[in-house]
Amino acid sequence: MARSLRAALRARAVASQEQEAVVRGFAMAMQSRIATLDDDHHPAWLHPGRSALILLHDVEHVDPIVVILAALHESVDLALQPPPEDIQELVGASAWETLQSIPMPGSERLVERLLHLGPGLALAALAERLDHVRHLHMRDDLVDLWADTHLEVSEAWLPFAARVHPRLATRYAHWVRTFAKRL
Repeated sequence: MARSLRAALRARAVASQEQEAVVRGFAMAMQSRIATLDDDHHPAWLHPGRSALILLHDVEHVDPIVVILAALHESVDLALQPPPEDIQELVGASAWETLQSIPMPGSERLVERLLHLGPGLALAALAERLDHVRHLHMRDDLVDLWADTHLEVSEAWLPFAARVHPRLATRYAHWVRTFAKRL
């Protein structure tokens, strides 16, 4: 996955220093996964890298810090998020506070909180959430949440994606249609 990230960053002509920062963010997000998950095929295993790649492949111009934030954010498996002090050391206290403003699934006033995100943070939140829902069908431990997740994505995340980025909106719409068949 680190090689895939580097290749995508090089294809975007991202400066080598920024490439290294993205890869460091990915490596940091992987530490708790390596320590906690005993199955490297678990859907959460490569989540940070997939979230970053969604942005690198689907969003034409994306700031590397946004890619890092997408890799570091964790909205489902909260125990897998790196320690706050490590994140702050990598991205700074201000970016850490910004990252904390991304609402979690099921949050009160979710739509309102999503709409208050700035453009970059909105992209990071959408990419991270999209990767989780794309792999929801592989999570037997979350079957009880499938219907609620589908409803929330349909009513909040999809309309939000439509306001933020057309390609991400297309991907959300595809997931909503496809996952409805599983329910």
